[in-house]
Amino acid sequence: MLTTIREKAQGAFAWVILLVIGVPFALWGIQNYIDAGKIAPVASVGDKDFYQNDVNRAYEQYAQNLRGMGIDEATLKAQALDKLIKDEVLLQYAHAKGLVATDQEARDFIKELDYFKVDGKFNEDRYKSLLNAQRMTSNDFVARIKNALVMQQLQGSVTDTSFATAYDVESFFKIQNQQRDFEYVTVALPKLSEPPSNEEINAYYQQHQDQFKSPEQISVAYVELSLDAIAQKVAVSDDKLKAYYAEQKDQYSTQERRKISHILFAVNAQTDDKAALAKAQKAKAELASKDFAKLAAEVSDDKLTAKTGGDLGLFNAGAMEKSFEDAVGKLKLGEVSEPVKSSFGYHLIKVTELVPGETKPFESVKADVEKAYRKSQAETVFYDSGEKLAEMSYENPDNLDTVAKALGLTVNKTDFFTKATGTGIAANPKVREAAFTEEVLQGNNSTPVEISAEHVVVLRKLEHKPAAIQPLDSVKAGISAELLAEKAKKQASATAQKLKDALRKGETLANLAASEKLEVKKLTGYTRSKTEIPDALSDAVFKAAKPVGGKPTILVAELPDGAQAVVSLNKVTPGVMSEDDKKKMELATKNIAKAFGQAEFNAMLETLEADADVEINKPADDAKKQ
Repeated sequence: MLTTIREKAQGAFAWVILLVIGVPFALWGIQNYIDAGKIAPVASVGDKDFYQNDVNRAYEQYAQNLRGMGIDEATLKAQALDKLIKDEVLLQYAHAKGLVATDQEARDFIKELDYFKVDGKFNEDRYKSLLNAQRMTSNDFVARIKNALVMQQLQGSVTDTSFATAYDVESFFKIQNQQRDFEYVTVALPKLSEPPSNEEINAYYQQHQDQFKSPEQISVAYVELSLDAIAQKVAVSDDKLKAYYAEQKDQYSTQERRKISHILFAVNAQTDDKAALAKAQKAKAELASKDFAKLAAEVSDDKLTAKTGGDLGLFNAGAMEKSFEDAVGKLKLGEVSEPVKSSFGYHLIKVTELVPGETKPFESVKADVEKAYRKSQAETVFYDSGEKLAEMSYENPDNLDTVAKALGLTVNKTDFFTKATGTGIAANPKVREAAFTEEVLQGNNSTPVEISAEHVVVLRKLEHKPAAIQPLDSVKAGISAELLAEKAKKQASATAQKLKDALRKGETLANLAASEKLEVKKLTGYTRSKTEIPDALSDAVFKAAKPVGGKPTILVAELPDGAQAVVSLNKVTPGVMSEDDKKKMELATKNIAKAFGQAEFNAMLETLEADADVEINKPADDAKKQ
């Protein structure tokens, strides 16, 4: 395990490992708990089927998290399908072991989802509206969240019980702080002027036909139904907005904020009710000349809050007994109550901070009210229109004009796009997936494509171009460039190998560099955290064996541009823990333990998957592309 961590511990990534490795089980977005496809499944785990919609939603989640990292769509879709399968394997195993999550745990989790919040607070209307849009009951959704929590519980039972010893942590830092002395030369790619022959170009073309196959393409016509577009057409007036504002006033109000402190005189076996009340009355009198916080520290029977002057923090309605809450509600800022009886005894209560509740005036939030009003009025129209869109596009499969006219929509058109990429509406993978379904390729309207809960599209084929081999003339220039690059790389590699062989026979790098007119670069005390050289070269240097018998280790590393680095590794100095490292021991121990735990969990999951009844129903080529 430490070897694996060592190999990846390069530069800043070393502390990324310590700080974030072993990330807890990541719950998918809400879309992964709702809806299901109605077509042939893409994959199955036991009795559970996954459809293309499931893969698309998982892909979108991946794409959001990994945007900008240069990972292609096909790879992400493959990872998304793999994630769905692994999650289901884990869930079925958890159920088999009898793990459960309660309804209350699920509801508490749901209330913390930003998806259902308005102005930072859980909003019941939004919750119901979004579930209704997915034709799902609250009970169904809670059941799916419970499944996710069970999976999290199972993973935690593995990852949270792992540990790292002091030896493990010390070994990590020693590996991380290891120093290496080496020198190297870079053999650049030669600039070749003689172009490849026509025979070479033609041979390459014939041998790499798949490389020159233009992908299948399609252009479509489509209509789209959008909640936002419908909302813009909703008629508004000040009277309607004011009425809506009055109904939704809580959304534009802030509650009163009260911070309180108290002094408690407990009623217990040592102090009866009468004695506790007498103490409270005496203390109230003393407050005429004494600071409340100081008196609380001296006499309060609530020893925990006494240390902070009796501070109870922000007052939350419903958290205390009615007598206590009634008293708090009547106090002014800085005012101290008379003794207040509760089941604990008698309290003196003081309001230390008071910010009155406020309702924003209509004019100041008019724009927000109008936006919310338009949306609320549009929702019913949107859902009704969505049903008509599905019904009419199915009943009139050979055109979009009928449904467009009935719903007041515009028929739009796209440029050509492929299964992998597109622009405009075709940039969405759901649209591309629908465009290449059999029903659309045969000339029928697609089933409604749900871009989001508030955006639906129906499309039909305009023109279809099957995949085809591009003619040689159109790709000749590219082949020529590729052949030149290959020749240059082979020449650089041959030169590097010649230098490597000479170094192993005892030649010095300085003499060889002089004969080849190359520059020798020397680095001493180089560590994994440094960034003076390319990552590929650093990786090769730190993976190389230590020098033996006074002889350097000779190696060749390919650089990102194809150039070759010839390296003489002369010395390896073992790392030691620094004083700064010792300060990080607690954090390092915790996170290396998480790394071990995550590795154990991954191994367990691989075993479960190998033993599970998993079937991927797509042809092999399609599975790879996806």
